[in-house]
Amino acid sequence: MNGMNNISITSLLISSSLVLVTLSFSYWQKLKLEKEVIIGVLRAVVQLVAVGYVLEYVFGFKNPVFTTLLLLFMIFNAAYNAAKRGKAVKKGLMISFLSITVGTIVTLAILVLSKTIQYEPYQIIPVSGMIIGNAMVALGLCYKQIASDFKNKREEVETKLSLGADILPSSIEIIRDSIKTGMLPTIDSAKTLGIVSLPGMMTGLILAGSSPMEAIKYQIMVTFMLLSTTSISSFIACYLSYRSFFNNRKQLIYMK
Repeated sequence: MNGMNNISITSLLISSSLVLVTLSFSYWQKLKLEKEVIIGVLRAVVQLVAVGYVLEYVFGFKNPVFTTLLLLFMIFNAAYNAAKRGKAVKKGLMISFLSITVGTIVTLAILVLSKTIQYEPYQIIPVSGMIIGNAMVALGLCYKQIASDFKNKREEVETKLSLGADILPSSIEIIRDSIKTGMLPTIDSAKTLGIVSLPGMMTGLILAGSSPMEAIKYQIMVTFMLLSTTSISSFIACYLSYRSFFNNRKQLIYMK
């Protein structure tokens, strides 16, 4: 199978006209998103070009310690962004960092020990990026759901507390619903692989010249690792964050 042709700068500039479609719809429907779209596109281009140069250096710098430090940096940034969606959660940054770290370590450890991938920058960094990014999105959904449930189900929780239940039994359904919310997008995505969509990694490998069967093997691996990381991170984050909604006297904190 022939490899993919290199994309010229001219072709890339012409393809950028596709952004005009989004801008046209925004202007036509008076969505007032033109500025956001332009800023988003410019940031994406600048950030990706910068990352491209950084990765060329990183991939050539085969040092396990450096690779590990880079992973921790990626996890910290993901945890910071996830914590911003969980403003009602006390110590949200620490909880997010711990949750994503554990999920990432467990998943990577299995992949490395099974020799599916090697602990080399050119393999670890792209795979970890998918893992960490997916965990970040899942945690954001978990935090949003748990805060909403504690607000909407306040009377239910307080009734259980008044009947003598501890804070965990009073909150267990909310915790479970929040974990489900974090995991469902990944599960739904797995259900439709190959039928509704061809995922990015699989498509990229096929475009680069790999056989479809080889690309499928990698995509199956990606599906397994995303499910693992999402479940671990969501579980840890929800069970560590629910206490934020109670005071020291085990009373539910009022939420606006």
